[in-house]
Amino acid sequence: MFADMPREEFVERFGGVYEHSPWIAEKCFDEGGHLKAARPSDLAGPFAHIVETSGPEPQRVLLCAHPDLAGKLATRGALTAESTAEQASAGLDQCSEEEFEEFTRLNTEYRAKFGFPFILAVKGRNRAEILENFRTRIHNDVATEFREALNQVHQIARLRLEALNDEFTA
Repeated sequence: MFADMPREEFVERFGGVYEHSPWIAEKCFDEGGHLKAARPSDLAGPFAHIVETSGPEPQRVLLCAHPDLAGKLATRGALTAESTAEQASAGLDQCSEEEFEEFTRLNTEYRAKFGFPFILAVKGRNRAEILENFRTRIHNDVATEFREALNQVHQIARLRLEALNDEFTA
């Protein structure tokens, strides 16, 4: 399906699947990872492979491209459309003052400890589940949490690609 799509169009359509990281779609296209994809969700494997083989520094940059959950960017309306919708679907745009304060404190502590934001695929979760996950994961060691953050980034990308399936089958 994507074999005839020009590179520019491919990157425009899929460059935002991984938050602020069009280099993944660019590399996928350049390496021909898109040629056998029949639907957007078929790109999840090739995209993940690119991230997994990119090395620790590009991976860290990718993690740092993600916004804090219920953070300052969200309150200022400065998230990507995808992140805004994902956070709203979990009710993060409706935090009580106490929840917002806890998210703010946890975001600060987490970034200080790990050097990247807390990342969680929030679709299908509620604020209480997200906070509980946050409270638990902040106690992980750096290597465990780096791996978990990458796993969550892949999950977010897969969900975003699945959401695009309808666009290409309609």
